[in-house]
Amino acid sequence: METLSEYLKISPEVIEKLIVSLAVLLILTIVRFLGNYAIRKRIQDDMKAYHWRRAVLYIYTVLIIIFIGSIWVKGLRSLTTILGLASAGIAIAMHDTIANLAGWAFIVSRKPFKVGDRIEVQNIIGDVIDIRILQFSIVECGNWVDADQSTGRIIHIPNSKALREPIANYQIGFEYIWNEIPILITFESDWKKAKRILEEIANKNVMHLSEGAQQQIRKAAQKYFIQYNKLTPIVYTAVKESGVMLTIRFLVNPRQRRSSEHQIWEAMLDAFSREKDIDLAYPTRRYYVHDGSRDREDRDLKS
Repeated sequence: METLSEYLKISPEVIEKLIVSLAVLLILTIVRFLGNYAIRKRIQDDMKAYHWRRAVLYIYTVLIIIFIGSIWVKGLRSLTTILGLASAGIAIAMHDTIANLAGWAFIVSRKPFKVGDRIEVQNIIGDVIDIRILQFSIVECGNWVDADQSTGRIIHIPNSKALREPIANYQIGFEYIWNEIPILITFESDWKKAKRILEEIANKNVMHLSEGAQQQIRKAAQKYFIQYNKLTPIVYTAVKESGVMLTIRFLVNPRQRRSSEHQIWEAMLDAFSREKDIDLAYPTRRYYVHDGSRDREDRDLKS
């Protein structure tokens, strides 16, 4: 030890602390590896395995702070004292990091969202796939892709956004959203028949998506003031510049939005194609052309 101290020009006490710190780090890393190995072998559910791995990581980090901190700082055996001194020094130069840590504490304690939820923050929509101490990650939905489907991009967002920005959760409390499909038909079409056809299509294709809504509302009402009188699909009527607008409104799981629209549009196109008195409308222009040939004939007869 003394020879190594003379060679490195470091006091024996510092070398001893380095060796002990490395030993502690190695032991804790091995324990973490064994914990993750046991999780992979014994827990088949991906969601539960993820949460257990997160717990192992947090325990691993805390133990490193406690043991290695107590080695290097004399007389500080209390975790509260270590964290207090550390936070005092970090607060000056690492404001953003502290804000992210506070955001993580808020996410863990208040649970505005969890892994698997679809959320929107700062006009970014996505499915939460990971929550870490400084940031959370989502798989982006929407953007250039229609109907809130995945783009495939992973976006990492600082945890501080959970404290500073409004967060919309598509699934917390009430796991359904209202979706609307507007269908425009011409003024000359039989709009009453078209409305009956759309009601039949909606009841056939998306009625089953609303089956669990009533139970969800009763569950959510225990925590939030959520009240809906009508949960079944409905078709609303309105008059627009180019025709009669029939809007199908129905409840749907956020991840089934595009597939439900696909089914309704195909069923509607097939049904309308069989009706001669129903036509889809689109913006058109009509011109009146005055034919002057009749005026010329009258002048020839008079002459």
